[in-house]
Amino acid sequence: MASYTSLEILSIQQAYETMLVDISPSVNAPEHLALIDKAYRYCLEKYDGRYTLSGKAYMYHLIDMARIAVVEVGLGYISVVAAFLHGIDYKKGMTVKELQEQFGRTVAIVLEDFSEISKLDTEKVAYNSDTFQVMFLSLVDDMRSVLLKIVHRVYDVRNQNDVVPDRLAKYFHEIKYIYIPIVHRLGLYKLKAELEEKLMLYENPAMFHEIEAKIQATHEARRKTAEDFISRISESIDAELERTKKNGKHKYSYSVKWRLKSIPSIYAKMRAQNVPFEEVFDLMAARVIIHCALKDEQECCWSVYSAITNLFDPMPERLRDWITKPKASGYESLHTTVKYDDKLWFEVQIRTTRMDEIAETGQAAHYLYKGEKETSEEWLLNVREVLENPSLVSFENSYRKLYKSDKIFIFTPEGDLKQLPIGSTVLDFAYEVHTHVGETCNGARVNGRMVPIRHQLTNGDKVEIITSKRQSPRADWLNVVVTEKAKNKIRRYLKEEELKESEMGKGMLQRRLKNWKLPFSETVVDMLVKEFKLENSLQLYHQISTEKIDIADVKRFLTAKFGESQEKTERTVPEQIETSRKDQSNETEESLCIGEDIDNVTYKLAKCCNPIPGDHVFGFVTSDGTISIHRVNCPNAKSLQQRYGYRIINVKWTGIESDSQATIRIYGHDVMGLLGKITKVISDDLEVNMKNIVFNTDKEGYFDGKIVLQISDVVALEQLMVRIKAIDGIMDVVRID
Repeated sequence: MASYTSLEILSIQQAYETMLVDISPSVNAPEHLALIDKAYRYCLEKYDGRYTLSGKAYMYHLIDMARIAVVEVGLGYISVVAAFLHGIDYKKGMTVKELQEQFGRTVAIVLEDFSEISKLDTEKVAYNSDTFQVMFLSLVDDMRSVLLKIVHRVYDVRNQNDVVPDRLAKYFHEIKYIYIPIVHRLGLYKLKAELEEKLMLYENPAMFHEIEAKIQATHEARRKTAEDFISRISESIDAELERTKKNGKHKYSYSVKWRLKSIPSIYAKMRAQNVPFEEVFDLMAARVIIHCALKDEQECCWSVYSAITNLFDPMPERLRDWITKPKASGYESLHTTVKYDDKLWFEVQIRTTRMDEIAETGQAAHYLYKGEKETSEEWLLNVREVLENPSLVSFENSYRKLYKSDKIFIFTPEGDLKQLPIGSTVLDFAYEVHTHVGETCNGARVNGRMVPIRHQLTNGDKVEIITSKRQSPRADWLNVVVTEKAKNKIRRYLKEEELKESEMGKGMLQRRLKNWKLPFSETVVDMLVKEFKLENSLQLYHQISTEKIDIADVKRFLTAKFGESQEKTERTVPEQIETSRKDQSNETEESLCIGEDIDNVTYKLAKCCNPIPGDHVFGFVTSDGTISIHRVNCPNAKSLQQRYGYRIINVKWTGIESDSQATIRIYGHDVMGLLGKITKVISDDLEVNMKNIVFNTDKEGYFDGKIVLQISDVVALEQLMVRIKAIDGIMDVVRID
């Protein structure tokens, strides 16, 4: 790579010296200038012979950024040094340690933070821009890195020929959803207006030029109108000044200027009011700048307001008093909209010289006016608070130590953001996505690497949850999660499972006591609770169900208390059923065949589990002799077998034609057209009839659906479930009872 020519180096040096002059009001300490010069010399050597896409020396890019940082954003010497060094590759160029040794720890922190936020994936930021902005700010220790990033994007839109075309779209996306809101909150209104104009030119150039042409066509007429308006309000203000002078009150001077509102602002009004350009009623604005003593500011502003509204009728609902109660950014001004004639309204901004300077340059000027020129970056202490708390009113009340955010922000595979507390694990994130995802979480891929559910997440991680049908919440999960949402969901699941198991244990105890010819009573239960040192009957039933209490121990205890029970009497089983009762696991023995005509035997399919041909099933003889067919994994199967084992018979399917019903549950991420794809697979591709369909989508964009199907057999059902699960956006498909 060829070096810069001597003529180019001379030109670069001249640009650098001009920049030093421009920033000299804010940056002039010899030691600060020495550090800036050191960074400049380092970059001049490092980037020797490097050019931008437009063909100019790369050093101009760094010099321009340094000037913007100080003159237009209000930063200081640290940011100038960082602007020169922001493109350093820490792997191939200077290491972080070397950077810190040569330029100081603060510069190193700013540049590390700048590098961190530059890596963020901002493609999906439009869907949750407010959350993204908070995350964006939480990633950094020094707010100068964020402001330096804004400076970089300002340079990019001013020099679009130096930007790779496919990156330009990404940059404007960031400008729209991240940087314009931030500069607005900081009160950097000049930069905001410029970024909005450049954005509209990029996104909607036809409309921009159409409005621009209409403005040009009516410019002369509007100029005359504005001059007449200014002349008339000036006369009224002068009269007010004469009156206050006679009363011996303070005297002030003023100046008035006017402007047409910006093209993006006009376009926003056209859309908001749903009117063409010609019908936007307040296109023009006048600004009265008052020169007065600090103690008289508010009185002077209201005096001018009185003079103007005595002449022109104001629109009361458009009065904005930001001098009594300034904006969080420090902006102070009194706004009113007055009627010039039947068709034309003027917005009038009334402010003092001090207020106007702050309005032009934002928070930096706020502190400069407080006499803190030696520490002009003092205002950075409040930047994070202003950005994260737009409702703040006074800077005076906002001095406090700013700690780094206690939140982390995690990306889903689709680029959506979830906000969690520091220390959150994969399992916390899974429950944040969806309760079912949390309950079946079996691990995750974090930034492409497999990790367990206990893995602690960090800011900016991209997480893909791995689920398993065989997974379910356990008590030790409560030690894995930190969010209350996850803890409550786990506790609720465990409680529901405990109640189910307790109910089953209660049934088991009732049956055993009946077999032992002992009463099932509160007295007996209390005796058992006391014997096994438990707190209540629920614990007793639960431990019997989960076999933590051996039923033989229960029998031994009660036998000792009540004596031996009578032998259980045999019960009669209908003869035609007894001959067909076989061990279900023995395939060589005979079974009752469902589908064949069997004399004196009536069967029905149980509603509790809706078996279909092909399911593993058993028969249960009801009290009226009817055989109820249940799936072996029916919720009632265990209870039936334990309580009425003598009524269980072995059954099997034959070549039966069936229009049985089955219900499936579908979980997934709700994307456009997903329901149509699901119904197409079911109805069109596989020609299965849907009896009922219900889908619910939560605010996070995940859905939970149930579909009742009329299906021929289990093979057809499994084929259908496989086809549905292959659809993009589907996370899980399960059969439910």
